[in-house]
Amino acid sequence: MGVAEWFSNFCGELHIAQDKRSSLAYRTGRITKVLNLDYRNSDSDVANRFYVGSMGRNTAIPTVSDVDLIYVLPNQIYHQYNAYAGNKQSALLSAIRTTIRKTYKASDIFGDGQVVVIAFDDGVTYELLPAFLNTEGGYTFPDSNNGGSWRDCKPKQEMAAFANRNTECNGNLVELARMVRAWRDCNNVSMSGMLIDTLAYQFIETWAHRKQSYLYYDFMTRDFFNFLANQNSQQEYWLAPGSGSYVYRKGTFEFKARQAELRCLEAITHQQSGREWSAKQKYREIYGNTFPG
Repeated sequence: MGVAEWFSNFCGELHIAQDKRSSLAYRTGRITKVLNLDYRNSDSDVANRFYVGSMGRNTAIPTVSDVDLIYVLPNQIYHQYNAYAGNKQSALLSAIRTTIRKTYKASDIFGDGQVVVIAFDDGVTYELLPAFLNTEGGYTFPDSNNGGSWRDCKPKQEMAAFANRNTECNGNLVELARMVRAWRDCNNVSMSGMLIDTLAYQFIETWAHRKQSYLYYDFMTRDFFNFLANQNSQQEYWLAPGSGSYVYRKGTFEFKARQAELRCLEAITHQQSGREWSAKQKYREIYGNTFPG
């Protein structure tokens, strides 16, 4: 077994299992159906909603616990709530929360600034963003903070940019983003999924082996963590692909990225000397026990 098979098997383990996918699809369907019944007089459990975040970019791994979902409301609902006095955005989120409680009566459901949060007892949390399609191809959504306002986002442009680069790079962008999540979880790194995907997107654009296969994933590990470690630790935000929205840092990640790079260099030295077991142990220090031992 060589490097290509190690990383191929590892990446296979980072796919979400069918039973969890089915559970998420079931919950998403129930949420969608009750919203469609109330707001569109339809019993569809798939129309007018789409995943965003790691589920939308296909970069989620089996440990995913946060599901980001946009539900697209009819534009007349915007005009209805925009005519309200007071915090109209808070009123809209409250109405959405009331609708979802018709289906999920026992779950913890609450508004959190811009989203309605549905916390299930198995640790999975949905963050539902109610939104309206706007004339610029993006979406307008409520923000109940600081007295309330309407804000815009362009999630489909972000997902399209990410998917296009992934295609250009032989699928390596998605695989890298999943691997970095495994590193984050294993090493308790303070990074959001959106920042991981943004930096992976930037890195792979010019990486020399971006169109190669798993055989180069030891080099991808080494070079990406070098790229990550060399980020400016004073930089507060990066620009999301496709939209240019600000993606803020949650904490410092550069030092742990340098540690990962150094462990990878040790792993490559072990590989070159035929010490496969020792090499794999170094990768397990980076990525956790999901990496083959």
